[in-house]
Amino acid sequence: MNDTIGALTRTVRGRVIDGSDPDYDDARAVYNAMHDRRPLAVVRCTDSADVMAVVAAARDTRVPLAVRGGGHSVPGFGTVDDGLVIDMSPMNGVRVDPARKVARVGGGATWGDVDHATYPFGLAAPGGVVSTTGVAGLTLGGGIGYLTRSAGLSIDNLLSADVVLADGRQVTASDYHNEELFWALRGGGGNFGVVTSFEFRLHQVGDVVGGPLFYDVDDATAVLQCYRSYIEEAPESLGCFFGWQIAPRLPFIPENRVGELFCVLVTCWNGPHEEAERVLRPLRDVAEVQAEQVASMPFPALQSAFDDLVPKGMQNYWKADFTSELTDEAIAAHVEHGKRTPSVHSSMHLHAINGAAQRVGADETAFGHRDKSFSPVIVGMWPDPADNEANTTWVRDYYAAIHPHSDGEGGYINFMSGDDDHRAAANYGANYERLSAVKAAYDPDNLFHVNQNITPVKGM
Repeated sequence: MNDTIGALTRTVRGRVIDGSDPDYDDARAVYNAMHDRRPLAVVRCTDSADVMAVVAAARDTRVPLAVRGGGHSVPGFGTVDDGLVIDMSPMNGVRVDPARKVARVGGGATWGDVDHATYPFGLAAPGGVVSTTGVAGLTLGGGIGYLTRSAGLSIDNLLSADVVLADGRQVTASDYHNEELFWALRGGGGNFGVVTSFEFRLHQVGDVVGGPLFYDVDDATAVLQCYRSYIEEAPESLGCFFGWQIAPRLPFIPENRVGELFCVLVTCWNGPHEEAERVLRPLRDVAEVQAEQVASMPFPALQSAFDDLVPKGMQNYWKADFTSELTDEAIAAHVEHGKRTPSVHSSMHLHAINGAAQRVGADETAFGHRDKSFSPVIVGMWPDPADNEANTTWVRDYYAAIHPHSDGEGGYINFMSGDDDHRAAANYGANYERLSAVKAAYDPDNLFHVNQNITPVKGM
């Protein structure tokens, strides 16, 4: 393997960092500190040619290959033991065409990179809710965020993608080229190749009215019931998710309530600002708001507002489902277990995925759960490995309580943990068989298997 590392060092323009390099420990570290893996080398690719070289090296030597965009993968898919890591973080350029309302985004960009480039034009691409999240991973899994109800998932706004395939070629996938590959990329995860750039449709998004509303935990049932009913009929320009939050020390939190648990509604109104008060009024009236930071702000400010609560290097363990209905029984289970939220970094986020996201047909993209209205994720996140057992138990117990009230058809692949690989078929939903056929056509030997893996099955 030393010959392969040496050949890569001579071939690629990016840095090839192996165990002898003083930066090796920093290069191999990923967002979730539970994954302490030791790859043969991390290659910080600068362009598609570098990516092609690493793909060829992994294929020819039959070593595992991991692909890293933002590095946020909870199961640690951005690293691997005894294999090669394609680190695309240097490939983070964003080029905006304001006339066409289109952006070309490098495969290593984060949503913060995109927001920085698009905001001066009063534009945005639908992304997530944390700016340090990688564009690639979030998009390939679907892309749920503040703009989902008004503009759809990230994949619904993907116009084309440049992809390095297992055979070493780079191709463009779109509605007009490699159409079946393009279909699979929109929800099929990293199973089909390395996406080196994305082309997104942009939307008019400048300053929004948004931020969190904090309520007493005793009001959580009423708040969840209000959220359930209102988000079904609210204007689609309103993005909103429910969560739990132990109050950090922030200027808008009363000093005597720092460290207390609250339930929160995090809002994003991308409509006329003069209508914000009317639109948000039902959320304010459901219970007394104990603290808030709802104001007019640049969209990138809202996108990055929670970055400090989810830093790199924490222990992470998550569980998720999809559900088409939030029943009273489900709400009771959420309240029972949400009251036990163990860490300021931990939560349960209940994302609404109705509106524009539901107007895309179930077979138009690989994202197979278009009939679902909510995507709950139990986010276990804490700093000390000594607390792993207690925190993972909280996540598992919470999940066990809400799962019987979910649709039982899988969850959002971007919210899965490493022990959810057995759920892959359900997570991809009714499109799994078609995805297996596309996988067989583009990656028959399953080179790209460090992911929520799809088994390549020929002749389907």
